[in-house]
Amino acid sequence: MREDSRSEKEREEEQREEERQLLDETEEQRETYLEERTLAAEHLPDAGEAVPALHYAGFWMRLWAYLLDLLVIGSLSRLLVYPVLQMAGVEEGGGVFSAENIAASIIFYLYFVLMTKWRGQTLGKMVFGLKVVPLKATQLSWPTVLFREWIGRYLSATIWILYVIVAFMPKKQGLHDYFADTAVIHERSLAVRTSAHTV
Repeated sequence: MREDSRSEKEREEEQREEERQLLDETEEQRETYLEERTLAAEHLPDAGEAVPALHYAGFWMRLWAYLLDLLVIGSLSRLLVYPVLQMAGVEEGGGVFSAENIAASIIFYLYFVLMTKWRGQTLGKMVFGLKVVPLKATQLSWPTVLFREWIGRYLSATIWILYVIVAFMPKKQGLHDYFADTAVIHERSLAVRTSAHTV
């Protein structure tokens, strides 16, 4: 009998000890959780604290970047297109649909499409710290880039006055930006905005 009562008491004591340990562990976990929440809340911007705005690239900055891109494309055409056409024995023609003009146009559009999709910026934009960003998505999609660089740029190149629109639009968008829901921004403003969101 005594052994039974002793073993019962021991079992009860063990059970109480286990309950105490569980309570202690739960309390520690709760404190850790609260500490983590407090630290996370300290790093969030206040509701009244403004997140830095994007700094849109104006007409002149974009023009200089575009002129640099034309220089790069012209150099690529001179290095790649003309020697290949000469080796192939294709005669130089001055027409709009000559082989050299078609090849140069392909290089022009491939350059803008691939660089914009791959990096969000061409070499000219990289030099001047500019970047193309989507306004309603997290990253540039192929349809957006193709529309912006082929259809939009064709319209803007055909009717030059459309490039001047950049100077008067609130987000400094060209026609091709407006219809593709994109904007050209200063890359530093994007870095500041991103760091404000992550801190």
